[in-house]
Amino acid sequence: MSAEVKEKPVYAIAASVQLPNVSDSEFEASLTELRELAKTLGYTVVETFTQKRAGFDTTGYLGVGKREEIRCFANIDSGHEAADEDGEPPAPVPTRAPSTQKIEALFVDHEISPSQARNLEKETGCEVMDRTMVILEIFHRNARSRAAKAQVEIARLGYMAPRLREAAKLAGPQGRQRSGVGGRGAGESHTELDRRKIRDRIAELQLEIVAMEAERKTQRARRQERQGLASVALVGYTNAGKSTLMRALTGSEVLVANKLFATLDTTVRTLYPESVPRVLVSDTVGFIKNLPHGLVASFKSTLDEALDAGLLLHVIDASDPGFARQLEVTDTVLAEIDADTLPRLRIFNKIDHVGDAAAQAEREAALREQYPGCVVLSARRPDDVARLHQRIVAFFQQDLVEAELFLPWTAQQLRGAIFASCQVLDERAEADGAHFRVRGEAAAIDSLRERLAQLP
Repeated sequence: MSAEVKEKPVYAIAASVQLPNVSDSEFEASLTELRELAKTLGYTVVETFTQKRAGFDTTGYLGVGKREEIRCFANIDSGHEAADEDGEPPAPVPTRAPSTQKIEALFVDHEISPSQARNLEKETGCEVMDRTMVILEIFHRNARSRAAKAQVEIARLGYMAPRLREAAKLAGPQGRQRSGVGGRGAGESHTELDRRKIRDRIAELQLEIVAMEAERKTQRARRQERQGLASVALVGYTNAGKSTLMRALTGSEVLVANKLFATLDTTVRTLYPESVPRVLVSDTVGFIKNLPHGLVASFKSTLDEALDAGLLLHVIDASDPGFARQLEVTDTVLAEIDADTLPRLRIFNKIDHVGDAAAQAEREAALREQYPGCVVLSARRPDDVARLHQRIVAFFQQDLVEAELFLPWTAQQLRGAIFASCQVLDERAEADGAHFRVRGEAAAIDSLRERLAQLP
């Protein structure tokens, strides 16, 4: 469903207003991200329109002149000359050759009000999708599990509710009023009825999520009882290479796509080669600048793996010039879900995308100086991944204890249990049995000692 249609490209344009407090580099990075979001939805952005303003135009986000310029580029006849808010005629339209492709959509790099979207759509002749709507649509297409689908639906319904009034305006008087027959009350409007349906549906979905949450907690508790509590969660900006690193660390086939939000549902695998203690690795949904608040709240449960982890691997794209801003976004969201106090290891990935060997060495030295203790690697280099594997295992082994265990020859059925729950450092055979020097979690060793003490 989320596959892009390659036979027939769908063309779009992007637009953004640069406010005085936004730097040029930050502005361009955000626009680049919007174009990537559009690409993920299957659109090709052929032109970008920007404007510097003290604030957004209250009627149509962009100024009147810029809206007319977009209409001309999209090859749509104006039919009239609009005046701006003060009654002034529109600014002269800059000469820009009309598009030779059919423009299907206009992407706006902010969340705009329903009335702004409606006016912008009417004046430019293009379907308008603001940043929030684009992200919600991507999440809707990519959600796979019941929980993710329910969470996305709640966020979409919350986004749609205030926009129903504008939809009713477009429908005209005949679309606004409803008779009392079959409705809740006489004269209830379509808008009121739809809002009531939305409220009811959100309440229903929230109850489903609570039930799924209880089920997930039970499953997680059972898994942790079986496997111990050693777990790692990969967090970071979308498209930083988390899924590629996940596959490298666990030897498993997980989705790897050069798209924003390719992963929505949490994936859990075992660190490979297996270690003592056994470590579970989970991949989580990627973060992004200006992630809609509804999604931060509704996707908190997909980040619960991060809250339960003993160690967070914060994956950062070392080749992205705007990585510092991305790092800040991730830190902010982690703080919002109360995961900022967990032990964290910064992983600067994609170092192989920086340039030649000299450029990579220079970037690595700069990163190590700025972020002491960080790991700089390429998830596609086995040696780099092996070093990270050792670092993860060492983290979880720092609290392990060493002990001596004696296993009589008559109780060799417990030999497998010793190797499964501990790291065997030394084994020495004697006449009546074998002595093991082991390293493992204190609880696991105590459990083995109890079983050995109960032997006849």
